[in-house]
Amino acid sequence: MVKVCISGTRNDISNDSRLNMTMSHPSGDARPLEQEGPGTSASGVNVSSTSILSGASEILALFRILGEGYRLSCLYRCQDALDVYNKLPHKHYHTGWVLSQLGRAYFEMVDYLEADHAFGLARLASPYSLEGMDVYSTVLFHLKEDMKLSYLAQVLVSTDRLAPQSWCAMGNCYSLQKDHETALKNFQRAVQLNPRFAYGHTLCGHEYVALEDFENAIKCYQSALRVDARHYNAWYGLGMIYLRQEKFEFSEHHFRMALGINPQSSVIMSYLGTALHALKKNEEALEVMELAIVADKKNPLPMYQKANILVSTESFDAALEVLEELKEHAPRESSVYALMGRIYKRRNMYDKAMLHFGVALDLKPSATDVATIKAAIEKLHVPDEMEDEL
Repeated sequence: MVKVCISGTRNDISNDSRLNMTMSHPSGDARPLEQEGPGTSASGVNVSSTSILSGASEILALFRILGEGYRLSCLYRCQDALDVYNKLPHKHYHTGWVLSQLGRAYFEMVDYLEADHAFGLARLASPYSLEGMDVYSTVLFHLKEDMKLSYLAQVLVSTDRLAPQSWCAMGNCYSLQKDHETALKNFQRAVQLNPRFAYGHTLCGHEYVALEDFENAIKCYQSALRVDARHYNAWYGLGMIYLRQEKFEFSEHHFRMALGINPQSSVIMSYLGTALHALKKNEEALEVMELAIVADKKNPLPMYQKANILVSTESFDAALEVLEELKEHAPRESSVYALMGRIYKRRNMYDKAMLHFGVALDLKPSATDVATIKAAIEKLHVPDEMEDEL
């Protein structure tokens, strides 16, 4: 449903003469500071060369940790990045920039609660920093925290109306309220403020998809990729559009591009497996689903898609085994029970099929799913072959 640029304070040196500081003496002559003596500072305090080397060593070690953590984050090795940041001393770990990087890492791992916690601490440490606030607003969007998201958007806009992160937060706020047209205007405002803001282009694409304007959505995703070819969200967005349009070869290509950039994403693997299944590459699709399950055991999607593939190959026992396990992870997911009902119907076990269809309806699925389940109940005793003919 992401690239990172380290932005820090800028230290401009406007006067080169500061590099050659001199000290005026009562006699009127100017003597360079280095003439005070090899172990003496400007204040007359002796400075040990050992202390200087020790301090420099500590600074380099700090930069080494920060650089390694950032490098791993850019490679989407998020858990490795978190492990590296944990090596930082307490006072450096609890800085706004580091906490924002932790929030991004948790966001990529789809651990939105931890991401919310990290970004919340980052705002306490640096209340006026906009670092990572575009991602934080997306975290709150996924958590459906409408009050927190609305407050964040208002604070960011009051802090800096000319920052694209501020309008991203405002756009996510409207998107959560299903006002996709207003959300789109806010995301477009972010892009106007910074045309090289790849995430803003991608969020515009997501809103066009919600409005089912796929042509403009494709243009937005392509604009994001022109800015940043490694922006995997845009590759993923294009893959989803082509999947919906049943252009499965294009869909597979774009999901593979996204996965090449972010090889740890269980979600991308799941939809790549779906595209492969649609292309009748069932064996490869099952392999991808297995990788997706291992990558994120908390994500129910790859297990459900794996069961779907097994049903299509008439491996009903294996599919039921997967779904029984999935019920433990997602006990209130109506689609799981609906699929089990379909399997029991295919095996002519009508009582069990009716039981699972009933449970699926009790879990209040979407209107489309309700219609599908009711149609399956009405044709419960109709063989699948005859059902296809009807």
